[in-house]
Amino acid sequence: MTIILSSDDWDELWCQQNQNPQSHSILLDEFETLNELPKCLGLGYCRGMKLSPGVYLEICDYEFHNDFVIKTPVHNHLVQFEIFSSGFIYCDEVYPNFGGKRFYLSGSGIAPGFTSKYKKSERMTCINVEIEPEVLAGFLPRETEQIAPNLKLLIKENEWKTSFYPDVTLAMQVTVQQILNSPYQGVTRRLYLQAKVFELLAMQLDLISADQGQISSSVPLKPDTIARIYHARDILHQNNPPAMMELAQLVGLSDRKLQRGFRELFGTTVFGYLHHHRMEQAQILLRYRDMQVSEVAHAVGYSHLGHFTEAFKRKFGITPKQCQLRKKSTL
Repeated sequence: MTIILSSDDWDELWCQQNQNPQSHSILLDEFETLNELPKCLGLGYCRGMKLSPGVYLEICDYEFHNDFVIKTPVHNHLVQFEIFSSGFIYCDEVYPNFGGKRFYLSGSGIAPGFTSKYKKSERMTCINVEIEPEVLAGFLPRETEQIAPNLKLLIKENEWKTSFYPDVTLAMQVTVQQILNSPYQGVTRRLYLQAKVFELLAMQLDLISADQGQISSSVPLKPDTIARIYHARDILHQNNPPAMMELAQLVGLSDRKLQRGFRELFGTTVFGYLHHHRMEQAQILLRYRDMQVSEVAHAVGYSHLGHFTEAFKRKFGITPKQCQLRKKSTL
């Protein structure tokens, strides 16, 4: 069974669960709170901490009883990053999946609506950091704005936010473990955690600066351009989508602007988005339709069965046949 909730329903369940806090064995400092995962959904908790004005840290550790989906509408967004020690968040076409070796870094601004999925019995352990953009703006005196474009890119207001999905480095993994296993308590722990949060942010900014391919222009996308990019996305959802150059012509953009738009809005290239969408559609067809693997391959645009099988296994870690044999979930 798959449980589907809106983000408002999700928040309401957390509030109901934690109106009457239960006794627990976790030692908390005065600057943090502990909220339990609603027991109807699974087991686990989220420790929330206000490290300083505008800087918030969550340490989450939970596991769901069933496959679980949250639908989130368009919303205002703070600067945020999430790094996982275990587990994944499986997203729809708006964002790629992240977790494991891939972390999520997003600037402030307007976030598009999206659907996030969590798998039954897959333990998820992560740190989530949210920073009010005014805090980062304090690092940008006017005379130095031009030499910090990557930091400035994270600070937006009434514009679509910018997101990145780089690989987690060994140094980041070490710092995350230091946060999870802080040796201090009280004020000292609070100072320690705040320092580690900004250390992680510095590592991430350095990483995306080094990889120029993942940094978009700081010039914001115009509303008309955003509409054209979403039109291109809709075209990719159709059978037999056009090649890159033809797609750009159909929506009235240059191929360069189309690629840049896909990176800003969806965190991937046009080809990467199409590949992700095809694999997700293939998984649905294999699990919920009475179709041969060859028929599914053809339905999602593969003419060569071997190429489809290889791509599917690379994406999900199992073959199409193994996916087909798994027990179907009841929606």
